[in-house]
Amino acid sequence: MKLKFIFHTKNAVPFSAPIFLALFFLSIAQITIIQAAAQQSPAIPQATPTSSDAPTPPPDNDDEQTEAMLPHFQSTRFWLSGQANFVSQAHPDFFAPYSGPHSLSPHYEKATSRVLTLYTGFRLDNSSEFIVDVEEAGGSALSQGFGLAGDANLDIVRNPLLSKAPYLGRGEFHKVFALSKDKVENDRNAFSLFSELPRRRLEFRFGKFSLPDFFDINSAGSDTHFQFLNWTIDNNGAWDYAADTRGYTVGAVLDFEDRNWGFRFAEALMPKVANGIDLVWKPWQVHAENFEYELRRGILPKQAGVIRVLAYTNAANMGVYRDQVIKAEDAGTTPDITDHPWHVTRKYGFGLNLQQNLTRYLTAFARFGWDDGRTESFAYTEVDQTFDQGIGANGAWWHRKQDRAGLAFVSNAIKKDHQNYLAAGGFGFLLGDGHLNYGRENILEAYYTLHVWRGIYLAPDIQHVNNPGYNRDRGPVVIPGFRAHVEF
Repeated sequence: MKLKFIFHTKNAVPFSAPIFLALFFLSIAQITIIQAAAQQSPAIPQATPTSSDAPTPPPDNDDEQTEAMLPHFQSTRFWLSGQANFVSQAHPDFFAPYSGPHSLSPHYEKATSRVLTLYTGFRLDNSSEFIVDVEEAGGSALSQGFGLAGDANLDIVRNPLLSKAPYLGRGEFHKVFALSKDKVENDRNAFSLFSELPRRRLEFRFGKFSLPDFFDINSAGSDTHFQFLNWTIDNNGAWDYAADTRGYTVGAVLDFEDRNWGFRFAEALMPKVANGIDLVWKPWQVHAENFEYELRRGILPKQAGVIRVLAYTNAANMGVYRDQVIKAEDAGTTPDITDHPWHVTRKYGFGLNLQQNLTRYLTAFARFGWDDGRTESFAYTEVDQTFDQGIGANGAWWHRKQDRAGLAFVSNAIKKDHQNYLAAGGFGFLLGDGHLNYGRENILEAYYTLHVWRGIYLAPDIQHVNNPGYNRDRGPVVIPGFRAHVEF
């Protein structure tokens, strides 16, 4: 899964020269290395499991068939690729009797975001590798990203003061420990350069990464390059996963994989403040634990599927909604979730992620998420309960194998303490209309991704939002969008 993150500015800023040049030279470097690799023997011997040994296949993953502008070399120790993602969105005027500083603007507005990513990797041997990714981001977001729990564009970040220079997205060490002698084929990609892996293995990763790289993955609803754009459709909205403003953290991941199941655990750093760019480097005080069990087995007979069960707990400097509401009532002021001395509180939650092949070309998916909702939303978004379901279609069905289409619905909610805080005029890092007539935030999204030529993809997208920011007094609002994506 690839996640993209954007800076917010009022006006789009020019492309960063280092990333632009890197993507240009990437094209030259790929051709050179591929030609050289063609004259070498593969660094890793190929082993194709027999049909009796082959694991249960997961649902169709379009990433395996994605056509890039240039072929990715497959027989060297190196990985080099890139992507550019542009998302333009707008919304018309909609009904809103009042608005606050953290509201979605009721007036017409438009915004365009972009992300450029350079993916690199180096395989040390048959079990060790380094992954380094560099990103550059720019553009703007609707209402600077405020006003929706299920924001319409996952590519945005809400801090316009962040540096506009390219930054390190991922920098991690990956080690595979073999627990069996038999091998299975592995499709090389930007996150794993191995051509084969032990069937039973323990994988260890350490460094800077994004937790959704490894947890809550879904082949039909996790990729804003080619699929849905909404935050709470591409990820579990109630999973307040450890991350800085751009969506990255530092930590370690252990992943045990067997024939038809796997179990993974991650320990990661949390930010100093809600949605902050700085992490707390005291893991004995502030930390996050994530657990996920994955069963690669379909619910329908003779159709592949995957069931994933997620649990997490965060310990950070999080305010308590009820305490701040009581404190403000006693003082006759507006509650402020950040108005407290440094103290470490806990949040915990659970998630269920289902995907199921219906036919060769149709994949259904669903997510359910819940967290305790007592402490402030801190890292991802302001959701305490979520349910989404959708369907993804592969264009091979209508003889356009690189095309994709999808339709999904998500319903988000917050707990009573969180509701009372917003109703009293409090602000979260995303929401705050100054008042609240509570209702579930319901979002419907549809998209079609059209493959134009080689690695160029265009995609119209539309979202319909009822009760934006959980407020029945505002909306509904329609958000049409358009995505242009280039895969290098």
